[in-house]
Amino acid sequence: MPVVVVESPAKAKTINKYLGSDYTVLASYGHVRDLPPKDGSVDTDNDFEMKWEVGNDSRKHVKAIADALKEDNALILATDPDREGEAISWHLQEALTKRRSIKKDTPVSRVTFNAITKDAVAEAMRNPRQVDMPLVEAYLARRALDYLVGFNLSPVLWRKLPGAKSAGRVQSVCLRLIVEREMEIEAFNAQEYWSVRALLTTPRGQDFEARLTVLGGDKLDKFDLGTETAAELAVQAVASRDLFVQSVEAKPASRNPSAPFMTSTLQQEASRKFGMGARQTMSAAQRLYEAGYITYMRTDGIDMAPEAVQAARAEIETRYGANYVPSKPRIYKNKAKNAQEAHECIRPTDMSRDASSLRLTDDDQRKLYDLIWKRTLACQMEGARLERTTVDVGSNDRQVVLRATGQVMLFDGFMRVYEEGRDDVADEDDKRLPQIMQGEAASFSGNSLRGQFEKTAKDSADVLEAASASDMMKNGTAVLSADQSVLALQHHTLPPPRYTEATLVKKMEELGIGRPSTYASVITTIQDREYVRKDKNRLHPEDKGRIVTIFLLNFFRQYVGYEFTANLEAQLDDVSAGDGDYKDILGKFWRDFSAAISETSELRITEVLDVLDDALAPQLYPPREDGSDPRVCPKCGQGQLHLKTSRTGGFVGCGNYPECTYTRPIAGEGADGDERLLGMDGEDEIHLKAGRFGPYVQRGEPTPENKKPPRASLPRGWSKDDMDLEKALVLLNLPRVIGVHPDGGEIKSNFGRFGPFLMHQLPDEEKPTYANLKDPNDVLEIGMNRAVELLAEKRANPRGRGRAAAKPIKELGDHPDGGAITVQDGRYGPYVKWEKVNATLPKDTDPTTVTMELALQLITEKAAKKTTKKKAPAKKPAAKKTTKKTASKG
Repeated sequence: MPVVVVESPAKAKTINKYLGSDYTVLASYGHVRDLPPKDGSVDTDNDFEMKWEVGNDSRKHVKAIADALKEDNALILATDPDREGEAISWHLQEALTKRRSIKKDTPVSRVTFNAITKDAVAEAMRNPRQVDMPLVEAYLARRALDYLVGFNLSPVLWRKLPGAKSAGRVQSVCLRLIVEREMEIEAFNAQEYWSVRALLTTPRGQDFEARLTVLGGDKLDKFDLGTETAAELAVQAVASRDLFVQSVEAKPASRNPSAPFMTSTLQQEASRKFGMGARQTMSAAQRLYEAGYITYMRTDGIDMAPEAVQAARAEIETRYGANYVPSKPRIYKNKAKNAQEAHECIRPTDMSRDASSLRLTDDDQRKLYDLIWKRTLACQMEGARLERTTVDVGSNDRQVVLRATGQVMLFDGFMRVYEEGRDDVADEDDKRLPQIMQGEAASFSGNSLRGQFEKTAKDSADVLEAASASDMMKNGTAVLSADQSVLALQHHTLPPPRYTEATLVKKMEELGIGRPSTYASVITTIQDREYVRKDKNRLHPEDKGRIVTIFLLNFFRQYVGYEFTANLEAQLDDVSAGDGDYKDILGKFWRDFSAAISETSELRITEVLDVLDDALAPQLYPPREDGSDPRVCPKCGQGQLHLKTSRTGGFVGCGNYPECTYTRPIAGEGADGDERLLGMDGEDEIHLKAGRFGPYVQRGEPTPENKKPPRASLPRGWSKDDMDLEKALVLLNLPRVIGVHPDGGEIKSNFGRFGPFLMHQLPDEEKPTYANLKDPNDVLEIGMNRAVELLAEKRANPRGRGRAAAKPIKELGDHPDGGAITVQDGRYGPYVKWEKVNATLPKDTDPTTVTMELALQLITEKAAKKTTKKKAPAKKPAAKKTTKKTASKG
């Protein structure tokens, strides 16, 4: 039986079902070899020779394949159809040859299939080939470049910027995008402008909204109404006139469907519609691919196989009718700068099966399959036919004109199935207008516009990350006419929004940075390194990430350049096409990069900080309203502010430390994580501060007599943005006395090492009884009755005997080696459990979204750590003391 090797056990199981008992199908569990994380793994003095090592967790998988080859001397490499898959096949072939499992007479072939279906697998087996070495060389170049950058640049960061963790060839460029967007937001100066809207009604009593476009006979530009006074005069001009419909113009319009999904657009749409991160999306897509439901999910291609197009068209006709099928199939072409090796789009393998027919139990997989199925059908459907209408309503003297726009759907076409999500606010043209006839009167409605304005403000805030609707009402002014039907709205130009994972992937794709297989891992890495945090689906740079970016821009600017990175990707694409020598690329890169490393390594930390301080001066020290020196410490009034670094990142501190302890984040006063004075309690200042272990409140400042003033950490679930003096005093005055127990003794609540708890000691007890609380707010809110009840339960069952086993958060199925894998909630957070292996989930991972693939990876890593821990050498038994006997003198 020929031995067929794929990456994952799930994929092996599916393919084994198709191939039957004539083949032995085994999994490699991903890459079997990697570069050891030590100096010399890429030998720059010996033509970039790379030294590979089989990982501890991969040895048993390689051995299993080697053992299988003893039974049948034929190997078929069936890894994924991309660069990574080609590289895994090459690694397997090299590793098995090295251990002499592949002999001179061993036939080795490579097969690829874009979908795991019976027909696709059978067709691949009929068309074997050899490992594609140009693809492998492109992989080798990328791996060597990533090693050279990471292994040589990261130590420079560690020495020059305490707290910095690593730098990478693509991740540093991705981080730069996020940091520069944040700096744009901070430097943005909003400009005020006003608009005027009216709620009008037709003679048939139907309301419609129109905006003022002409005032005093002149067309209004965006900033023409720049003040409240001008807006109020405009409201009066509109409200004082009789209006009629000057013109009604209707034009036909059409909308065509979007192209089928490729990797980047799938990640963007899953983020828009479901809030799924890139890693979460790709994990769900991987499972769907391995189950044979969709085609390969790492692709830059948007073309679709002819048989798939015909299947889609047939399904459209069956489900929706012949009028939804265009006369000719739709053909899509790539627009990506550096399209990867030609792969088909991401589509269902069977067009007739929708999400409900598959009965998927995993929520992520079900939502993602439904998205892919709908987009694929929609891309081959007729376009939507619309009628766009523009109505001008004006006064007889032509001094005032208001315009209403809207559309009517004549034929829904592809929109019956699917409509692409949007990153911006919906256009006013999408509104539906009532029947309006030219020449008829348009009177003011008796209804108010305020409610509609509040909804519009909220929708804008949700999409554009502007202020909330209430903030917009508070900061702006609404000037109303007497009948409430004319409204002037104050606006301010908005800064560019922070990136979401979707818009970041889109930007990277536009710039030609990274490839489908890298987007998810790059975005995950910069979050794991704590350079970036994700808040409400937006990516915010941490101070640590900002410092790293500014450092790289000043000392390694070329290597975080967008054009440089994109050009390097283009050269690597040439290698994969067989048109370039990867060692020439490595040589040119290393010559300049090593010189930059040597030059920067000689700098002292103080020199680096001085350069960064100057580079960040506009953001660190903006002009003050009173005209005083922005670098003078606002606390002591004497010291000069300087950029400093710590293990938690960069910050601005007073030069008079330790006499003056003023600090603030580099984003400025009021920024996330800075010191904030909450108020006074008697003569003591109560501050909110940020420390190594999170935000905390503090009473007063350290003094020689009191080096550690009272502090209290914010409990889990408490937002530092919501902290005020009252809450801070509650924390600082803990433990809270709830009351006196009926049997004597005070009941107290507090926060401890393991969370919120109750404490009480009866007169006859040797030590207090402690009872855990589930909700942190209970520490401040729980009453006597509930507290007495919880303490009684604890005393009746002090060690929790007789409790049912904890119910898992999620059951993932059986491990390939046997035994159930579950996701559990533990004292220190959620974890994956398999037999005696407990693997903690990565930070900020939602336990309900954990996949079998991620679980197996975590279990393997945890098991490897356990086996590599060296036992302490046994203590040698102490040498027995011998006493010399002396002969007695006789």
